[in-house]
Order: sequence, then structure tokens, then C-alpha cells
Amino acid sequence: MRDMTSFHWKSEAYQDKARAGTLFTAHGQVPTPTFMPVGTVGSVKAMTADAVRSTGAGIILGNTYHLMLRPGAERVHELGGLHQFMDWPGPILTDSGGFQVMSLGPLRKLDADGVTFRSHIDGSTHRLTPQSATEIQYLLDSTITMCLDECPALPADHAALAKSMRMSMRWAEQCRHHFVNRPGYGQFGIIQGGTETDLRAESTEALVNIGFEGYAIGGLAVGEPQEQMFETLDATTPFTPQDKPRYLMGVGTPQDMLGAIERGVDMFDCVMPTRAGRTARAYTSRGTLNLKNACHANDPRPIAPDCECLACRKHSRAYLHHLFRVKEILAPMLLTWHNLAYYQKLMRTIRAAIIAGELDKLSIQLHHDWNQGDWSVDEWR
Repeated sequence: MRDMTSFHWKSEAYQDKARAGTLFTAHGQVPTPTFMPVGTVGSVKAMTADAVRSTGAGIILGNTYHLMLRPGAERVHELGGLHQFMDWPGPILTDSGGFQVMSLGPLRKLDADGVTFRSHIDGSTHRLTPQSATEIQYLLDSTITMCLDECPALPADHAALAKSMRMSMRWAEQCRHHFVNRPGYGQFGIIQGGTETDLRAESTEALVNIGFEGYAIGGLAVGEPQEQMFETLDATTPFTPQDKPRYLMGVGTPQDMLGAIERGVDMFDCVMPTRAGRTARAYTSRGTLNLKNACHANDPRPIAPDCECLACRKHSRAYLHHLFRVKEILAPMLLTWHNLAYYQKLMRTIRAAIIAGELDKLSIQLHHDWNQGDWSVDEWR
């Protein structure tokens, strides 16, 4: 029997490739599939930690790049680690910072051993290597440490993708060497290779040979069509270990997540629900609403009749429309709360359907509802 204090994923049900399970960590258990709200700088934007917990979230994401710049990994460590620092005793996954650094363009210089970059904040020079990225995440006390990798922009030719992927695999081996193995903590390798199935296969094999507690799929949802992303997942997930969690990085929309779950993915993160909350867009089981639109000015209904979040229980669309019009800070707070609650409810609903063997029926219903548009008044009576 597996030691329950160890970091591991346990399956509970399968339906075709889709899986329901539980992730066991030093900081608690997480039912999967799961969506991780993004707490880039040690907070989920516009939310208190208690508010995030109320949505049903069991694990959140922080970012190495931003936290190393402000307030600094050493300071977080001295103050008790990221869990204590941000009042989140549950599991925390930290991105390695590679994606953010690669996005800096002319502010960064890549070489075989790492990347040197200038801070977007004050122009100061910093360097990330496989060793330093791993050590920073150790100081943060990350439950799940991510390997440093390069995420090349798409489209890119096969040769460029191959070169980038193989460098990321060398970095992954170094990251694994510097990872401090502790009970209940894990490190994920990141599969790269763009949308080239042969490179994805090579990357997966390399990471499995190194051996990680989980496997992430990076370099997708960066502009390629959804169909191409799904084809890449079809060619990748079957070759990762069946007893390890799979994490699709930076995804995404409800439709993207459902399709990825159907292809065997367990974990997701994305800024979409929080970013949408700050720009007046509400996710619902009937698609998205823009609360700035004038049609909501006199609407007494909640955002969604099937939602129990604070925004829907206490407030009308008219009130939220008013708050956005007058630029009241409460508006993005309430709408972010709603969007995260919707994402968590979607994960719970999908998980229950997998366990019941009814994901195929749920999938048809979800796609139907997403295409229906907003509820009419009559449908609420």
C-alpha cells in the first residue's frame, strides 16, 4: 500500500480517457479534475483567500518570476513560506517563471544554461537557471515545483521547436537533480514540442525516463486552433504514466477544459476567469455576459439562476452594471468571485459525471447550453 504522506495521484474512475481521482500532497488532498486559480504575486486578484476557498478551490498557482522580483523568495521564506504569507495552507503549484521570462522579448537573452533578463519593473538584471528556479521554488515552499523550460511562440518550424524542446529536456534533468525530495511534495516535468507529434513523443519519453511526480503539457493555447490543441493532446497524454497527474498549462475556456479532460488531463490553470471578472465578463452555463452592456441596466435578475456565489445570491445584474459604470472596485471583486465559482462548479460537475459514467451525456448538454445564449425571462419563471 502506498504511503499516504507521499505525493501521489490515485484514480477513482475512468470514462474512456477521462479520469476522476485525488491528488495527495503535504498540504492536503485535491479532487481531480481541478482548476487552479492564478495567484501570480501571492494573491488571486480582487479576492481574499477566504473568498477563493468559498468557491471550492483546493489548489492555487503562484509564479516564480514575479515572486522572485517582489517581495523576493528569501523574504517569503523568512516570513514562513508562501502558504503562511498569503493565508493559503492548501497546496500551491508555482510556475517556474520560464513563460514570463520568454515573454519579455528584447529584455531577455537565452543561452544553453539559462536565461538572463531585465526586470519589467525597474530594469535590474536577473538570471534564471534550472538550479536557481528550483531553489527559488524551494524557498517559497511550493507544494508542486515546475521545471524551468522554454516556451517557444507558435507558429515555429520543426527545427526550431526541436532545438528548444531538447534544451528544455536538458534543463528538466538539471531541475530534477536540484529538487529537494520531501514527503508530500512533487515536481512536474513539462512536455514541449509545439504541435509536432514526433517532438511531443520525444519530450514525453525523455521526461518519463528522468521520472517526475507529475507531467505538465506546455506550449499550447498560444494561438493555435482548438482542434490542433486537441490533436496534440491526443498524441501526448496516452504516453504519460497512467498513475501520475497530468496538467495542461494556461488553459483555459470551459470548452477547452472539457475537451482536455475528455483526453485525459487532470489539472488546469488560467487567468481567464479573474481577468474576465475585471473586464465585466461573466462566465455562465449559457456562455458569457458583458455586464457593461446597456441591456443590463434595469435587469433585476442575478448573473445566473443556477449559481450560489455571493454575487448571484445578493446582487442583480443592474447593480453590477452600475458598479462597472461608476468604476467601483467592488465590481471586479464580485464578478471575479462569480467566475471562479463557476469554474469550480464546472469541475465538480464533470468529476461527478465521470464517476457516474455519464460524461458523454454531460458533454452534449454542456455544449448545447453554451450555444443557447442568455436565459430569457420566461425560462426563470
